[in-house]
Amino acid sequence: MASHIVGYPRMGPKRELKFALESFWDGKSTADDLQKVATDLRHSIWKQMADAGIKYIPSNTFSYYDQVLDTTAMLGAVPERYNFTGGEIGFDIYFSMARGNASVPAMEMTKWFDTNYHFIVPELGPNTKFSYSSHKPVSEYKEAKALYIYNNTINREVIAELKAAGASWIQFDEPTLVMDLESHQLEAFTKAYTELESSLSGLNVLVETYFADVPPEAYKIITALKSISGFGFDLVRGTKTLDLVKSAGFPAGKYLFAGVVDGRNIWANDLASSISTLETLEAIVGKDKLVGSTSCSLMHTAVDLVNETKLDGEIKSWLAFAAQKVVEVNALGKALAGQKDEAFFSANAAAQASRKSSPRVTNEEVQKAAAALKGSDHRRATNVSARLDAQQKKLNLPILPTTTIGSFPQTMDLRRVRREYKANKISEEEYVKAIKEEISKVVKLQEELDIDVLVHGEPERNDMVEYFGEQLSGFAFTVNGWVQSYGSRCVKPPIIFGDVSRPKAMTVFWSKMAQSMTARPMKGMLTGPVTILNWSFVRNDQPRFETCYQIALAIKKEVEDLEAAGIQVIQIDEAALREGLPLRKSEQAFYLDWAVHSFRITNCGVQDTTQIHTHMCYSNFNDIIHSIINMDADVITIENSRSDEKLLSVFREGVKYGAGIGPGVYDIHSPRIPSTEEIADRINKMLAVLETNILWVNPDCGLKTRKYAEVKPALTNMVAAAKLLRTQLASTK
Repeated sequence: MASHIVGYPRMGPKRELKFALESFWDGKSTADDLQKVATDLRHSIWKQMADAGIKYIPSNTFSYYDQVLDTTAMLGAVPERYNFTGGEIGFDIYFSMARGNASVPAMEMTKWFDTNYHFIVPELGPNTKFSYSSHKPVSEYKEAKALYIYNNTINREVIAELKAAGASWIQFDEPTLVMDLESHQLEAFTKAYTELESSLSGLNVLVETYFADVPPEAYKIITALKSISGFGFDLVRGTKTLDLVKSAGFPAGKYLFAGVVDGRNIWANDLASSISTLETLEAIVGKDKLVGSTSCSLMHTAVDLVNETKLDGEIKSWLAFAAQKVVEVNALGKALAGQKDEAFFSANAAAQASRKSSPRVTNEEVQKAAAALKGSDHRRATNVSARLDAQQKKLNLPILPTTTIGSFPQTMDLRRVRREYKANKISEEEYVKAIKEEISKVVKLQEELDIDVLVHGEPERNDMVEYFGEQLSGFAFTVNGWVQSYGSRCVKPPIIFGDVSRPKAMTVFWSKMAQSMTARPMKGMLTGPVTILNWSFVRNDQPRFETCYQIALAIKKEVEDLEAAGIQVIQIDEAALREGLPLRKSEQAFYLDWAVHSFRITNCGVQDTTQIHTHMCYSNFNDIIHSIINMDADVITIENSRSDEKLLSVFREGVKYGAGIGPGVYDIHSPRIPSTEEIADRINKMLAVLETNILWVNPDCGLKTRKYAEVKPALTNMVAAAKLLRTQLASTK
């Protein structure tokens, strides 16, 4: 059996690409410097796969920002505002599309699937002009070929150029095939590959699907296409695909790329179970037509476990990062070919047994408390309208109240302080003093800007999930387990290996300190249970909802402690609630039921006068708006500006929203500073569909990744726009 990897992380084992990108964007290095780092990373990745014995190695999985943006550039589908005049697209146009610039906004960014990865959304319409404007797939194939490594990706001209360069296999990633597609969408897929049939003649074509099962209708259509030589299926998340192959059969002479090694989690593969699956498939498709593979690209997992020198030894034995998964894929291929590495399989079996029997994994008290939750829906006793009235009497906020989402810029000095404290280079007293000074600076800045509801800026936090995971039981942490979220932005997901509980208060000390510095309301800032779950590497030995309920109980205790400490506004971020939505409609209601229930658990016991906020960002929300309403938060702040205000359309269509709502008025993921007039225009569009007394004014997301030189003028303009409209509204009464 041959072996194959769908894709690989491109940031580098120590985020080399991130630092090269940010240096280039800041004007501290040249394009040649950036390209040198990228070339070195590509070569090391290809060599690693080749050395591990992988037969089918992909070449065009690297990206400077996003693979969909790469395809948009390749097709020359550049929106008019970037003034692209043809030819080869360079970094100036490419990064302006991704990030915006001083004069034009960036393209929309969204999460299409159930991952934390953000895609750049193409802007296609009747007037879009296509031209072959980026030769990246071919140049990277030639680069790989020069290293004696082969394989990968699109469009007639590209295919012809790849064929001329000597490519024998081309991989097309088509994850949308796992979704519930309409008949016309499946017809479009068939038409596209039929039209490419002559161009593909003489080439082996792999259509790779992942993230869920391929529906029977789609399976029937794609496996009937003559131009396709092989089909890649996710057999980890696609739990029904094996049965589908057995019942529907598989076309003779075609290759089946079996995704048995999980590309989205960090647990070591259960090799014995995978061998059983592969043997079943081998009996159907034949030994020479079966290829062992990853379930999806490994870009969704951490790079290399070798770099984790501080991780607990027992837990480390349970794990496999991207580099280890490459080895697992090859070991499975060899085993099926009669060359089983007995020592490797024996060590794997021992690790599987260790994890199942370890007393560190199970806490009976936590399990009982979570099980008891199923008897109630945990709603607050009073409806949201009455609660908002009670809260307004206490908070006395103006109409169109202004706030920010939570974080303020994380400077190099701030990161150094946290790093030194963690390394025991400064005392706890010195650390608290430094963080207190930063909080004081952020509070004073917000007061000077005249923001109504303040935040403490989160200077003590490295990451909105990791910070909480470090203070909860059942979590483990890495030093270099970085995963790309978008562009140069990486996250380091915690590992949930056991039952979760809260040993002590996590945020009360800092929130209480911040509130003592101002007479204005200070938000207590928490990350919600669904977001902690979805932005972690989650244990796979129990249902995800059980782990989520455990986290919800831990956050509930924190909410109650914040309220007892005098914090009147508490934000429980659920930025990742939408991205966890299953791709198949038949599975969505169950997920939304337990996810929304988990959020309500966290705040069901607070007083009517305590205002509960939540925040969501960068997903398509319109199809779950009723579940968002069902969360029963007092105020929701939600991304809006970068998605071209699509959120507002749901209210134009008649959905009534009675709680407070703050659709973002400007995009914080771009360095561009919006004018007062632009923000006021956005607020006016919101007022056309939302009641004045429920509308809040805020940015799209937290300000952690921005610089103060960008934040101060942007917030100044935001507050000015809110005041301008307050004056206009007052004059019309």
